Amino acid sequence: MNGLPDYLGEKMKILFIGYNPGLRSAELGHHYAGKSNSFFPFLYESGLISEPLTYEDDALLLPDYGYGLTNLVSRPSLGIKDLTREDYREGAKVLREKLSLYQPRIAAYVGIGIYKQFSGRQQIKTGVQKDSIIEGIFDFVLPSTSGLNRMPYTEKKAWFVELKNFLSCMQKNDE
Repeated sequence: MNGLPDYLGEKMKILFIGYNPGLRSAELGHHYAGKSNSFFPFLYESGLISEPLTYEDDALLLPDYGYGLTNLVSRPSLGIKDLTREDYREGAKVLREKLSLYQPRIAAYVGIGIYKQFSGRQQIKTGVQKDSIIEGIFDFVLPSTSGLNRMPYTEKKAWFVELKNFLSCMQKNDE
């Protein structure tokens, strides 16, 4: 079972960064394909995308909205408990290279644990981070969209609304 394709490009508004592909996502070949994953509903309900999409539409995010998709670790697994220190070490190195090369406006980490693993920081809260890892890229930490995350749906969705508002403010400042 292979990992998932990255969707990366020049002038990305947001690069969404997941932990690693779940087995269902890897099997189907699409990001956030878990049955209880709310990633795509949150994109739509927050206003980040203008039409409801599903995991089968993941390739549309880059050309239609300027949103990329990648993972900290490319190796699929049943869960993050199956990832090793070496997976994280290698994944962080590769992710740093992707961020440096593509320079998205916002790196959106879809889970606090992802940002902890990547940054080495322990005191992490959702939202915009004070000090970005890569200069010139804003780090925004979202709650995990997995159904295993027990945070209430409305609270998780609210962070996607915050991300939408942050992006809108950045775009207004560019005008």
